[in-house]
Amino acid sequence: MQAADPVAALRGVSLRVTKQRIAVLEVLGSRPHAGFEHIRDEVRGKLGSVSAQAVYDVLAALLAAGLVRRLELPGSRARFELRTDDHDHVACRVCGAVADVERVDLPPAEENGYRIDAAEVTYWGTCPSCLSAPPRKEEQ
Repeated sequence: MQAADPVAALRGVSLRVTKQRIAVLEVLGSRPHAGFEHIRDEVRGKLGSVSAQAVYDVLAALLAAGLVRRLELPGSRARFELRTDDHDHVACRVCGAVADVERVDLPPAEENGYRIDAAEVTYWGTCPSCLSAPPRKEEQ
């Protein structure tokens, strides 16, 4: 998902427009599900010297404003994406690739007395690239 206009997105949630915030939104627009290290390195590539703390601070502000979503999959570091609507993910057990999938079934409004305010589903499997790759030596 591409951030159509990072400046408008920032202004739309009353955040100050900074080159660091624009750069983070641009990175996430070109690479959904990016981890912090990738975001940090790409922002540095765009802007030059930027501290890791500055990138953390930008992500925190974007998360708080609802412009970015944090994805935490078991066994991996947090990833970030621009898509904040209700959707699910499919993850490759081999290489760690992640893709969006549309939500098929919503849970019942209330189950066992709970009021559901969020749901996250991750489907696990093997991505097409890993399926078509030759078997690794230890698998033979």
